[in-house]
Amino acid sequence: MGLLSSLFGGKESDQAQQKKQEKKNFEILKYDGIRAQNMKQIPYAIKCFTQAIALNEDNETLELLANAYLNIGDTGNAHSTLSRLTEKDPANIKALLSLANVCYMEGNYEEMRNVCNKILGQDSNNATAYLLAGKAEHCLKNELQAIVMLTKAIAQDESYTKAYLLRAEVLWDMQQIQEAANDITQVLSRDPDEEDALLLKGKIEASQGNIKEAIDCFDRVIALNPFNEKSYLLKGELLLKQKDFNNAIATYNEAIELIPDNAAIYRERGRAKLLNGEKDESVKDMKKALELSPESQKLSGEFHNYPKPEA
Repeated sequence: MGLLSSLFGGKESDQAQQKKQEKKNFEILKYDGIRAQNMKQIPYAIKCFTQAIALNEDNETLELLANAYLNIGDTGNAHSTLSRLTEKDPANIKALLSLANVCYMEGNYEEMRNVCNKILGQDSNNATAYLLAGKAEHCLKNELQAIVMLTKAIAQDESYTKAYLLRAEVLWDMQQIQEAANDITQVLSRDPDEEDALLLKGKIEASQGNIKEAIDCFDRVIALNPFNEKSYLLKGELLLKQKDFNNAIATYNEAIELIPDNAAIYRERGRAKLLNGEKDESVKDMKKALELSPESQKLSGEFHNYPKPEA
């Protein structure tokens, strides 16, 4: 009996030792991964976290792995990792919010909506989940439902500028101009330098015939961020509609000096030059736009966005 007891006791000791070693290996791999991530060595961090999870499917390590995938733009593996985490821990609101954001990045709006519903089923006061649900509905072209969700987000947090801004964009798309303007006023009262809000305010002003005020909005964005492509495109488009071809071309010239590899700006300058009677220079710009973005351009010699120049 003494011999048998010794043998079985030894087996238990070996199993305990193995578990102890696995735990130690897991901790080494996990914290090596964290150090690698802090040092921006993301591929090595992913390798460490993956090996650590093989030893222990730890929630925190799954979250670290998902974040590492997102750091390198690998939304597919981030999605699968977050799905694994939320199946294991369905009450993890933080992970569900991250999963909803990944769905948005992937354009998977149906799943995004479903994930948001899971969050709201657990926490009906979660303003971020209402915002994300509003984004999903907007992308699915369910504009009225988007308004409902964004209004609920604002009800939870009356200073939620992201919700006001998105609701303004939805209302603008629905041609509810005054309501959109009211929401933009809310955003700019809290953050006067919010670029997207200023751009939408410029579009609203232009739609109401307030040309100077619209251009002031676009110029404000250019002053805040000279690399904001939309500000030049919107300003140039408005100037073209006013048949101010020279100033439109000057606006595109300014943009190209700062953003020399932007096909859209070359294309718009080409249109402006055509309208200004500079056909040869127009063709040069359209060719440059083709070189920069051949998959999205057509060089037909005709421009349909603006009226043809008068004879």
